[in-house]
Amino acid sequence: MRRLVALALPGGPAFVEHLLGAWDAGDAVLPVDLRLAGPARARLFAATRPACWIDESGDEHGFAGGEPVEEGDALVMATSGSTGEPKGVVLTHEAVAASATATNARLAVDTGVDAWWACLPLSHIGGLSVVTRSLVGGVRCEVVGGFSEGGAEDALAGGATLTSLVPAALRRLEPAVADRFRRIVLGGQAPPVGLAANVVTTYGMTETGSGVVYDGTSLDGVDVRILDGEIHVRGPMLLRSYRDGSDPKDADGWLATGDGGEVLADGRLTVRGRLTEMIISGGENIWPGVVESVVLSHPAVQEAAVVGVADAEWGQRVAAYVVVTPGESVAVSRLLSELRDLVVGEIARFAAPREVVIVESLPRTAIGKIRRDEVSSLEGPSAMV
Repeated sequence: MRRLVALALPGGPAFVEHLLGAWDAGDAVLPVDLRLAGPARARLFAATRPACWIDESGDEHGFAGGEPVEEGDALVMATSGSTGEPKGVVLTHEAVAASATATNARLAVDTGVDAWWACLPLSHIGGLSVVTRSLVGGVRCEVVGGFSEGGAEDALAGGATLTSLVPAALRRLEPAVADRFRRIVLGGQAPPVGLAANVVTTYGMTETGSGVVYDGTSLDGVDVRILDGEIHVRGPMLLRSYRDGSDPKDADGWLATGDGGEVLADGRLTVRGRLTEMIISGGENIWPGVVESVVLSHPAVQEAAVVGVADAEWGQRVAAYVVVTPGESVAVSRLLSELRDLVVGEIARFAAPREVVIVESLPRTAIGKIRRDEVSSLEGPSAMV
């Protein structure tokens, strides 16, 4: 019986050792987020039904009622989707290899020169795919337990040339440090404006086995189409199914992503954001990620989350929750005025924030995505027009 083995291990050589050991035995692996509280971990195990789990000491613990995996299954990656309840995305060895091969080709990875620095959580596909790219491509990889500025400098000193980050981590790096990587693969949320030439923006999700569109252009073997404003993708790196056996792909292999976007005249994909997160204010459709990119260009804004807040006149008003850049001092009313001017100049007046709230931090997932459903409950100095 081919088992599903849950790895509750931090990022490091031991994780890779147990991953390879499970694969050699014909088993599949479920990476576990170590930050999950007991009840959340129990829900994950109930949804994915592993046969056993391995703790940080390397000890194996069995489960009653674990369900086997199919031959060829490599990974079951946890995702909460839009419901917040965990479910497992099943990726085969063929899918993992297809994703790694296409990505390494797009990045022109040289096994004799390049080396990866894997610093994102391995319980998320954006982090684990760095490891699988290195394994498939035969490229050296340093796997660590988390991102830090000092860790990046150490990795570069050790020969790292490639890494994968989320925007929140990239903003923490000094440009002189970030520029030393040959390529930084950026994903997880809408990218900030003014990126350096060595930063490659990606679009993908757990169901697509990591990024499938790089700088607006799909990887080799990946098809992209737009139906009724929604992005659909197809390719060999997509999931086989969810752990419950359901398959979100249609009969022709297309996956409806739930993201809005368009293909521009030059053939590049522009991603607008989750369709469920679209703000409708005064009858106008506003994509929060697009507005966030402009808001983040203000020197006093270190982090930003744009959401729709119920409004008696407009249905929803655009509200920007911002973390002020350390060392900056700005009155909230002045900040609102300046952010509105920026958005009016870059997008349109109807997209300009009508409210700004200054907060100490923003709620994020382990991979750095903003938890928009929690943002509007934050409190702090505010101004509104």
